[in-house]
Amino acid sequence: MERIDFTPYRRSTVGFDHLFDLLESSVRNSGDNYPPFNIEKRGDDEFRITLALAGFRPADIDITAQQNLLTVTGRKQEENAEQGEMLHVGIANRGFERRFELADHVRVSNANLADGLLVIDLLREVPEAMKPKKIAINGQQSSLSIVDSSESEDSDRDAA
Repeated sequence: MERIDFTPYRRSTVGFDHLFDLLESSVRNSGDNYPPFNIEKRGDDEFRITLALAGFRPADIDITAQQNLLTVTGRKQEENAEQGEMLHVGIANRGFERRFELADHVRVSNANLADGLLVIDLLREVPEAMKPKKIAINGQQSSLSIVDSSESEDSDRDAA
């Protein structure tokens, strides 16, 4: 795989080191594609990650969210049941760790495991202090009023 060189961009930008580190680490870690997953945008502030985890139970999976990182870890517990001799093993029976970098103010709202699919719902909650606000010019709010033409004719007649 070809390595992308961000050096020219690092020289001409300030404060974007985290972004370039994130891009370089994603290129480095793109080799392991187990377990397969989908990322879906469900609305302006809603996202869903779906991981295919055939054979895993809720007790085998650990989901950890901290700061801007979501980590999903799976460890298969050994089963005591007697198993016959396996002639072919095509279903992955291995542990995994999958990491997802989350944007600021994105939190996990729900996680559900059903039919071999782990569904993690994410929600972006921007704090009120960070939402755009109207700024008053000269300390006064400008108000634009639209008057219905029939109302203005009535007021003209009343004034006469």
